[in-house]
Amino acid sequence: MRALESCWQRLRGLPLEVEAVRLEPLATIAPGGFERLTTVIVLEGGGVAGRGEDVTYDAADHRILQADRAWSDPAGACARKLVGRFELGEFCALVASLDLFPQPPQREVSRRYRRWAFEAAALDLALRQGSRSLAEVLGIEPRPVRFVVSTRLEERAGRALPDRVLELLARYPGTRFKLDPTNAWDDELCRQLAGTGAVDVLDLKGHYRGTPVDVETDPALYQRVLMAFPEAIIEDPDVTPATRPLLEPHVARLSFDAPVHETGDLDALPFPVRHLNVKPSRIGSLEELFAVYALCARRGIACYGGGQFELGPGRAQIQQLASLFHPDAPNDVAPAGYNEVEPPDGLPTSPLTPPQGIGFPPDR
Repeated sequence: MRALESCWQRLRGLPLEVEAVRLEPLATIAPGGFERLTTVIVLEGGGVAGRGEDVTYDAADHRILQADRAWSDPAGACARKLVGRFELGEFCALVASLDLFPQPPQREVSRRYRRWAFEAAALDLALRQGSRSLAEVLGIEPRPVRFVVSTRLEERAGRALPDRVLELLARYPGTRFKLDPTNAWDDELCRQLAGTGAVDVLDLKGHYRGTPVDVETDPALYQRVLMAFPEAIIEDPDVTPATRPLLEPHVARLSFDAPVHETGDLDALPFPVRHLNVKPSRIGSLEELFAVYALCARRGIACYGGGQFELGPGRAQIQQLASLFHPDAPNDVAPAGYNEVEPPDGLPTSPLTPPQGIGFPPDR
C-alpha cells in the first residue's frame, strides 16, 4: 500500500531534457473493416527518445494533427513549447496547460487520450535519460502478466457466431477471453461459449453512445449472459429501471470502465464495485492514474488493465503497468497480433514475461 501511495511522488521529480518533438503515424485495418489510426508522440533528447501513443479513435483527429506543421514539424510553434529542461511533474503540468488539438476533437474524451500520449512519452524519455526502469523507481517487483483476448464476434443473418473464439482456442489452447455481447447473442451461442470455460469478462458496452460499438440496452440480453456465465466479470452494464433488478444479485462481479476517468468517478458509479477496468489513456495523466490505483487498493477494488487497440508502444506500456499493479487479473492487454483479422502463428501466450530494462516500455 505504501508503494502505491507514493508512486507519483517518486516519479514527479525525474529530470528530462526535450530537444525535439516528432510524430509517427500508425495505421491498420481492424476486423470488420474499421480503419484504426494512432499517432506516436516522440520526444527526443540526449541521444535517446521517449514514446507515447495517442489512441484517439477518430481518424480525422489524427490526420489533422499529423498535417499540422505547428506539431508535426520539430521546428513548429507548438512543438517548440515542449523543448527545454524539466522535472517530469513540470512537463506534465505544461502539457495539461496546452491545447493539443489543432481543431476541436470529435469527442471530448480524446483530449485525455492525447495528453496521456505526451505524458507517457515524457516518462519514457526521463527513464531512458536516467538509465532506470519504472519498476526500480517505484520500488515494485514486476511479475508475469495474465491476459485475456478481447473481441466482438462476427454476426451473420442476425446471429452472432462463436467461430473466432473456437478457432483461437484450437490454435492457442488455454486462451482466456473478454467478449462484447450484442443483441445477436442467443441461448445456443451462450451455451457454446460457456462450454469452453474460457470467458473471464463480458463487456456490455452500456455507456457508449454514438460509437461503432454501441449496444442497445436489452434486459433480455442481460438476463441471458448473467445466467449463462455465473463466474464472469460483467463490465459496463447500463443500469436502468429495467436492468437494475437483474444486476443487483450480481453486484459482487460488476465492473466499470467507460465512466471512470478519475478518482471522483468511483463514487458516482451506480453500484460500489469490487472490480475496475483501469485504462491509463482514458484517465489521461500519470498523477491521476496512480491516484486511482491507490484509491482502489484502499477500498479493496481489484483492478485489471484495459487496452484501446494500441498499434505501437502503448500496448507494451499497459502490459508493463499490469506487471506492476495487477499481474494476476484478467488484463485486456493481449499482444497486438491477437487483434488481427488472421492472427499469426507463434504469438506469445499468457502469462507474458514481465518486461525488463530501462524505459517505458523497456527495450527487450
